[in-house]
Amino acid sequence: MNILFVMDKRANAGSIQAVASYIRVGDECGHAVALYGQPDPRYPGIRWSTDLSLFDNVVFICEFSIGWMSRLRMCPFLSRVPRRKRAVLDADGMYNPVLSIDGYDRNHRDEDDRASWVAHCDALADKILQPTREPLQSTVQPLLFYGYDPCLRDDPGAGPKSFDLIHVGHNWWRWREVSSCLLPAIERIRAKLDGICFVGLWWDMIPPGVQEDHLESAFGFDIDWFRQLGIQVKPAVPFMGVVSTMSEGRVNIMTQRPLFRRLKLLTSKYFEIFSADTIPLVMIDPAHAESIYGPSGRELALHGDIANKLLDAVHHPKKYHEIVQDVRSHLVARHSYRKRMQGLIECLGA
Repeated sequence: MNILFVMDKRANAGSIQAVASYIRVGDECGHAVALYGQPDPRYPGIRWSTDLSLFDNVVFICEFSIGWMSRLRMCPFLSRVPRRKRAVLDADGMYNPVLSIDGYDRNHRDEDDRASWVAHCDALADKILQPTREPLQSTVQPLLFYGYDPCLRDDPGAGPKSFDLIHVGHNWWRWREVSSCLLPAIERIRAKLDGICFVGLWWDMIPPGVQEDHLESAFGFDIDWFRQLGIQVKPAVPFMGVVSTMSEGRVNIMTQRPLFRRLKLLTSKYFEIFSADTIPLVMIDPAHAESIYGPSGRELALHGDIANKLLDAVHHPKKYHEIVQDVRSHLVARHSYRKRMQGLIECLGA
């Protein structure tokens, strides 16, 4: 099966790493996979195409915004690709009722916003996919989509460690958990840690246009607190540099926005963090960690006594490296992109 992905591509965010892995695995399995568009040197490993006749199916990867999917841009797909051959991957859980998590994180501003989003997706395709095992809507098909790619694996000891703790990810609906759980824990043990770094967008600034979109709470930050704790902030890195950046830290912390945790949505970060030469600690519920990473995943859930868990991982790396290796073996067996490709083909052929 030949598959064309269509997305609002960003070199330092979103699903671009997953697309690169699908392209590589597709070649190995005899499936031609490409991303719609013209060649762009900022995206190594991506095959590009605008020839719709070469593909059996088109998958639109929809994240937070659908502004890029104008009627004019969609015309070629609607007129030349049969509806049954088009699918939407709802990566951010937008194809749901209006959800608000503790009055903080949300998928839509209001019902009108939701109705517009859903109508747009319904006009594109009759298959709506979400990267979760438990979609809320009966009309949505579960497709985990994101997976583990051993080809991204950093060799152990390949580079020096610059930090005891590192967090690689953007500040998008993460501040409440970071400020209420993670930073207080770090504050308790700061004297026992070396360098700490947050890598990504919006940890030290709010992007323009936030007030107009009523999204101020999505970008909360406190740079003075970061300075007091000696936390460095570095800009976002391109997708091909994510794993090597994670490898700069002895311990990597993965946070997830509350909406995604509620919906149990997977992202690329769930698996990239296990490609790095590091000890991953994931701020998700232990039961969910086990459901994805296997029984050893519970040991890597950053839950409860966060401060002591961080110290334990930093000071007893051998113990944790054995746990991480168990998880990697589980990911190869259960969450490889070969399995993801099989699942995608099954969904598209249904």
